[in-house]
Amino acid sequence: MRIILVPVGEVEENLLAFLRTHIEEKLNITTDISKDALPIPRRAYNRFRRQYLSTIILRMIASYAIVKGHEKVLGIVDKDAYVEGLNFVFGEAILGGKAAVIYLPRLRQSFYGLPDNRKLFLERALKESLHELGHAFGLGHCPNPLCVMHFSNSIIDTDRKLAEYCDRCLRKLPRF
Repeated sequence: MRIILVPVGEVEENLLAFLRTHIEEKLNITTDISKDALPIPRRAYNRFRRQYLSTIILRMIASYAIVKGHEKVLGIVDKDAYVEGLNFVFGEAILGGKAAVIYLPRLRQSFYGLPDNRKLFLERALKESLHELGHAFGLGHCPNPLCVMHFSNSIIDTDRKLAEYCDRCLRKLPRF
């Protein structure tokens, strides 16, 4: 079993390297960065919302995983996204599936009009990566507000939780 990180559009290499190292460490699973960068599908863009429809991007990542024979693929996108019924998403995954995706803009302090904080941004990106990968491994949302699988309704929720699975969620994760 291995996780493949794939940039969708332009994504900084240092972020991909950080995520690779820390996901591998947290999940004890081989994690690689794809040499392929996927294009952001133009049809995913909603010009009225000025956001991308995550579901279209997630389907593209799932197709990529199938075509390439990858078991789990995490897409990283530096664009703002939403799903039908929600104003925005930090990420999305196919529950128990091959594909997950995270979106970076709302993880940056500058999105909220605050000075950038690189350490906080990396921590948030890792939490969202672990959260969406948890869904890809079949985990649902957790009621424990400190668990990485707790639902984040806002960046405050993301900041409150840890970059760790609680004992209950850890027991449900497959062993690698």
